[in-house]
Amino acid sequence: MYVSADIIATLSSFITLGIGMLALAAWMVRRIDRVENKVDALEDKLGARIDALAGEVTEVKIAVARLEGPPRHLLPVR
Repeated sequence: MYVSADIIATLSSFITLGIGMLALAAWMVRRIDRVENKVDALEDKLGARIDALAGEVTEVKIAVARLEGPPRHLLPVR
């Protein structure tokens, strides 16, 4: 069986392109994993800040409620 140089060149081109595409896909997966790890770290940091802020907001709400006193009625009680 005779294999021409054109067929060999075409097959080697396809193999080279396939290997390149696999390498690109592996690089993208690694890059996405790195970005995902950074996002997870930022999410944890932000979650801690939000939890701390929620506690402060509760304290402020209690302080405001104490300053305002009991709710006033529209009609005076006799």
